[in-house]
Amino acid sequence: MQHLGHTRSALGRDHLLQTPDTFVRTPLPGMHGATVIVHIAPAAGARFTQYTVEFAADGVLAPCRVQRFLYVLDGQIAVGDRNLAAGEFAYLPPGDAPEIRATSSGRAVVIEKPYHRVANVAPPARFTGSERDAAVQFLADDPALEVRALLPDAPPFDFAVNTMVYQPGASLPMVEIHVMEHGLLMLEGAGIYRLGECWYPVAAGDFIWMAPYCPQWFGALGKTPAKYLIYKDWNRHPGATSPD
Repeated sequence: MQHLGHTRSALGRDHLLQTPDTFVRTPLPGMHGATVIVHIAPAAGARFTQYTVEFAADGVLAPCRVQRFLYVLDGQIAVGDRNLAAGEFAYLPPGDAPEIRATSSGRAVVIEKPYHRVANVAPPARFTGSERDAAVQFLADDPALEVRALLPDAPPFDFAVNTMVYQPGASLPMVEIHVMEHGLLMLEGAGIYRLGECWYPVAAGDFIWMAPYCPQWFGALGKTPAKYLIYKDWNRHPGATSPD
């Protein structure tokens, strides 16, 4: 129930906070037995699209022409001949069109982005993986800030997807301002996010978009760790203007 139009959701010039009470569900063309919550898209100024798919058992997500990353939140999702469970993911290069079908009801995060080619570098091939197999790195050598890279930091990839875990009370060591944009889905816990000149309480289920050069900072609050999945564009010259 909404209370006289109140929500934590907010849209600024350089950021978006989208909270579950404002989610709107819709089908996409070619989709069967599923709906999506579109979190961010070029209509809002982003250079990528991110949405959450909610599958019924045997639901199908249609293929797309651009590259796609899929991370399973819960349930069982088959990507081609590979069954993925919670915390597992798939990268699909441009034009790759395996069947994506839910073998049980479930949810998945999907990120789509036109591929930006560079000379003498071939696009990556399809692959799948699991977050639990990703090496743990400590941001700024702080053991309270764990980072797991889900995609290789290699020239074929023009974006990165990581998970970050903050122990209670941990925070980013600085306010970041940079050319990369972000899509961020809170997976666990809660905290405070600075976006531009605004400060927002955030919790599991919230989505955040940060435009290039948006001032950003996060600190975890509460008695349990905070965790999020975060996208950023990566490995390409900022002046390049010719995506595939």
